[in-house]
Amino acid sequence: MSSQPNGAWLTQDAYDRLAKELTELEGPGRTEIAERIAAARDEGDLKENGGYHAAREEQGKMEARISDLQRLLKNAVVGEAPKDDGIVEPGMVVVISMAGKERTFLLGNREIADGDDTLEVYSSESPLGSSIHGSKVGDSVDYTAPNGKSFPIDILKASPYKA
Repeated sequence: MSSQPNGAWLTQDAYDRLAKELTELEGPGRTEIAERIAAARDEGDLKENGGYHAAREEQGKMEARISDLQRLLKNAVVGEAPKDDGIVEPGMVVVISMAGKERTFLLGNREIADGDDTLEVYSSESPLGSSIHGSKVGDSVDYTAPNGKSFPIDILKASPYKA
C-alpha cells in the first residue's frame, strides 16, 4: 500500500472552490457581519437584543469556517482526479462488502464531495480508509475495527468521484 502524505488530498477543482469561499468569507463576509453587528448594537440594550446575539453567533461560525479553510488549504495535497484503474485511493468512490453488507463511500475529504451529503466519506487515515488504501478491485483485505474485531473486506468497485 502506498502512503498518504500529510494533509488532505483535494482535486484542483475542490481546492479552487474552497479558496474562493475563503476569499469571500475573509473579505465581503467579514464586512457584512461587522455591519450587521454594528447596526444591532446601535439598537440599544445588548442583553435583550436578539439581532445582536444572532449576528455574533453567525460571526463565530464564520470565523470557525475561515480557520478550518485556512488550515485545510495550507496543508492540502492538490492533485488531479485519480485514474479509473480500480485502485483504491483518495478521490475514489469505493464499494465494499463487509460482514455481508455492501457499503459505498468516498475515500478522501468531505470537501471533495461539494455538498453531496448523501455520500459517506472516510479519510485515508481512518481505520477503514487505511485498511483499503492502495488495494484493488477484487482484493480482500483485513480490517480491524476500533473495537478490536477483525473483518474481511472485499473491494467490489472503485471509481473516481464525479461531482
